[in-house]
Amino acid sequence: MSRITHIDLDDSNLPAPTPEIEQERKVAMFDLMEENSFTLPAREGRDVPAGPYRLGLSIREKRLVFDVITEDGKAAGEFHLSLGPFRQVVKDYFQICKSYFDAVKNLPPSQIETIDMARRGIHNEGARVLQERLEGKADVDTDTARRLFTLICVLHFGG
Repeated sequence: MSRITHIDLDDSNLPAPTPEIEQERKVAMFDLMEENSFTLPAREGRDVPAGPYRLGLSIREKRLVFDVITEDGKAAGEFHLSLGPFRQVVKDYFQICKSYFDAVKNLPPSQIETIDMARRGIHNEGARVLQERLEGKADVDTDTARRLFTLICVLHFGG
């Protein structure tokens, strides 16, 4: 059971999200709970508690924090990632999302589709960066990385 069964997104100190950001968060959370792949590899000869896992995501002291516990509350791992590698791709993602949300209101479907393709490309880049940053700490498939990247963007929104 190498999967996430619950996510606690610590957005308590963030400003209220826009309706679009809130919708992105809800969809990412729903999709993650429906299907994900999350494995903690053995590190430095230590055993890693088996999943499924509960994941806490937060930003503390300008670092992205993954707090992983087992279903029965045992600590499974905590790792901190620098936000630096995410900054540009998150900025690009917010810009293209704004263009997309504006386009949906005003442009014909063909132009919306073009913007959406660009949005998916940037989203894929964010997922790739996340997978690289998690290397040796957690293994996630591409779809899980995409959804986690969306949640990272939600946390960046206020940060």
